[in-house]
Amino acid sequence: MITGGSRGLGRALARGLAADGWTLVIDGRDAAALEAAAREIGGDVTAVAGDVADAAHRADLARAVAGGLDLLVNNASTLGTTPLPRLAEQPVADLAATYATNVLAPLALIQAVLPALRERRGAILNVTSDAAVENYETWGGYGSSKAALEQLSNVLAAEEPDVRVWWADPGEMRTDMLRAAGEDADAAPPPEEAAAAFHRLVTDRPASGRYRAADLAGAR
Repeated sequence: MITGGSRGLGRALARGLAADGWTLVIDGRDAAALEAAAREIGGDVTAVAGDVADAAHRADLARAVAGGLDLLVNNASTLGTTPLPRLAEQPVADLAATYATNVLAPLALIQAVLPALRERRGAILNVTSDAAVENYETWGGYGSSKAALEQLSNVLAAEEPDVRVWWADPGEMRTDMLRAAGEDADAAPPPEEAAAAFHRLVTDRPASGRYRAADLAGAR
């Protein structure tokens, strides 16, 4: 299962796993874009449109993998307030919504499918960011949500020894999200590069922990 699978990193990773013969469930908020992505990805793909912050949608996702689950990729996320504000001007209500999508929704989805992952000794890949560990000005809201997701992942890895738990930083990517943040997205690498690195993570199944796409790409 890959959340945020209609574009960017999620779509690129889904494409690579489909080529390996994986049966996939992908989600996204834009139903038309999600269906288009499913057709482009090819293979055995089920598209479930909705917002991961919505409990009813998460229940739909859990039902879609009722037959078994080997991998959950929590990729869907939001920048929150844009243009990105300094923390002194960060609307707290917006930050609560950011945490709902970037922290609480992944945890709730993990809770919903964890029995299936335990049974298959599966894996969880939580997509984070270098903003979780760096002090980039104006990235405090988004970065703190990703830092929270990283610590949830860290503790989950200790609590669930039979499930691989990876929290992974893809680095800058040429995506609409980076462009919305006011960064030069056109100068960034395409998401396919990070997707290839994460594909290697899924294939090699290293120990639970924090990984960077740049390191995975350079490993031999």
